[in-house]
Order: sequence, then structure tokens, then C-alpha cells
Amino acid sequence: MALPVQDERTMPAVVLKDLDRRPLDHTLAEFVALIEQYGYVVVVYSDAVPEAVVRRLHTLRSLLESDRIALFRPGLPPLGIAVLARQLRQLASCDLSPGVLASAGRLLTHYIHSGAVLGSVAKLDRVPVGLKAHAKSWMPSTHFGVVAHPEPQLVRIAPDAVLNGPEFSTWMLVARGQLQSDWVGGLAKSWGAHGLRETPLPAESAVWWGTGRMIEFTSYLADLSVLYQLVTSVRQTSCHWCGIDVIGDRCVFCSATPPDHDPPAPRALEQRTPA
Repeated sequence: MALPVQDERTMPAVVLKDLDRRPLDHTLAEFVALIEQYGYVVVVYSDAVPEAVVRRLHTLRSLLESDRIALFRPGLPPLGIAVLARQLRQLASCDLSPGVLASAGRLLTHYIHSGAVLGSVAKLDRVPVGLKAHAKSWMPSTHFGVVAHPEPQLVRIAPDAVLNGPEFSTWMLVARGQLQSDWVGGLAKSWGAHGLRETPLPAESAVWWGTGRMIEFTSYLADLSVLYQLVTSVRQTSCHWCGIDVIGDRCVFCSATPPDHDPPAPRALEQRTPA
């Protein structure tokens, strides 16, 4: 899902539709056109997409024999994926090299808190679920609050239910499925969010969470200046294989790992009182 632009500088998204159902030559021509237009392509996708889509992406990259295509599948729920993709689109307007921009995705995932309010956890396999929670899933009107990233958490929703959130100021994005609940609004306040915004539910969310009876939420950094400062504060290196500038312990374009490289620790953000 491509989220609307955050501000006038946010670059537009290119949605790769029906990769597994369209003819190979059509999708190949689409990638060639993207590389010719932009120079580099960063594909951000969820691990809930069909395996046939993943195979097609790797096939296209192999056929083009190109180190200008980065395939990035972070361990985030679908709404978190959409938020991360928009953050990269925001940063694309800055003076960052393609390798630094693409590898910034791994860094920014540390600052995304993603979860959901679920009507059932009977089919949830992304977060550890105890037998008691499984049993309570069959009770009418039982809802659960779940955080999948950065650390798994699960609580049965009650007046005293608490989920640990970010220790820095964020916005919260909410996508409502087939569930009615006001609990997520209270969660946004307890997390000190600047505000709450709503968006349609991503297509992969029901598969990822194991139910359509849900409300997905993601807490994230919206300020471009903060995102830019985070990325540029990390030491850049040149990939020893393809020569592109990167941050982190792996080149996102050729997948080479620098020898004896220690990956940077995520930088702590100061807690700020929402305006």
C-alpha cells in the first residue's frame, strides 16, 4: 500500500501491481523503464505477499543482472511497511546517495512501533501466544492488544491493559478493519503521540495478523529533519564489492558484507513533549 505524501517534498511511490500474474516480459519492461528513469530502484515489500511475487522479484533482478535493484523485506507488519516506504520517499528528496537511502530502511525500522487490536489471536503466528490467550480468543467480545515490532507484546484489553511504546515523540497511524474499538485512541495518548491519523487497511494485513477483525496501528517519526539527522549521523562506508556508499553491515544492492564491520547501534532519541 502506498500512503499519501507526508509533505510537498515526499517523492511519489511506484506500486508494482500483479507481478505474479502479468507476463514476465511486461514486468521486465516495467523494471527497465524504472531504472532508466530513476537510476536505482528500491523495492520494499511485506513477508505476507505471495511467494510467487517474491520469486518474480528475484527473477527480474537476475534477468537484468543489475546491482541497481535493492529488494528489502523488513520484519514489519503491513502498515509498518507502508510507513517505512513513505519515510524513504521523504528522504529521497534529500542529498543522500542511492546506497545510503536504500540502506537507511534497516536503520529506520528500529524507530517504528507496529501492532494491532485483534478480535482473535487463534491464527496469530507472528507473536508468541500462550494457551490462555488462545482459549480466550473463543470468548465473545474479547479483544487483544498486540505489538509485533520492535518487541513482541500481547495483552488482553482491559481498563488496566498496558503496552510499552516508544520513548520518543511520534505520530500514530491507524487502519481499521472489521473491528470496532476506541482502545487505540487511549493507547496513542499513553504513548505520547502528537496525534492520530487514519488510513485504509493494507491488503496483506488480514493475512499477516491471521484475522480481518482487527485495527492495525503504527507509531512513527514523521519529521523529515529528524529522519535525515538519524541517517546522516551514521558512519558511511563504501561497499568493497560494488563501490557504492552504504550504511550498516550489508550492501543492499549487491548483498556484499564488509569484512570485520560492526553494524551501527540505533541512536537513542530524546523524549519530547508533544506540542
